Amino acid sequence: QSQLVESGGGLVQPGGSLRLSCAVSGLTFDGYIIGWVRQAPGKEREGVSWISGSGGWVNYADSVKGRFAISRDNAKNTAYLQMNSLKPEDSAVYFCAAAPDLIANYDPVLSDYDYWGQGTQVTVSS
Repeated sequence: QSQLVESGGGLVQPGGSLRLSCAVSGLTFDGYIIGWVRQAPGKEREGVSWISGSGGWVNYADSVKGRFAISRDNAKNTAYLQMNSLKPEDSAVYFCAAAPDLIANYDPVLSDYDYWGQGTQVTVSS
């Protein structure tokens, strides 16, 4: 049974940093793109960043480029999202999700993700 478990969310002041983790079990980890998706109240889910199974391809939404960094440790079946220079508009529930890694340098859409975590709340406020 596949399971994705996020951790690391919390309350942080504007300009602060957080590191989210996504621990994955029940999947061949390096065979999956791992994505971070967020959803703020009243808004649609938004793909924030994603990383290929090997870690060789990463991409970011324009809203977080230069501030967020995605990584993965395939030996630990864990992916990470380092979030720096956080802004109030980054406040949301952050989900990690997994999509089969079938095409090189592929940017997944939300419907590509087969497996989802339960989410972790990130609140940026003074």
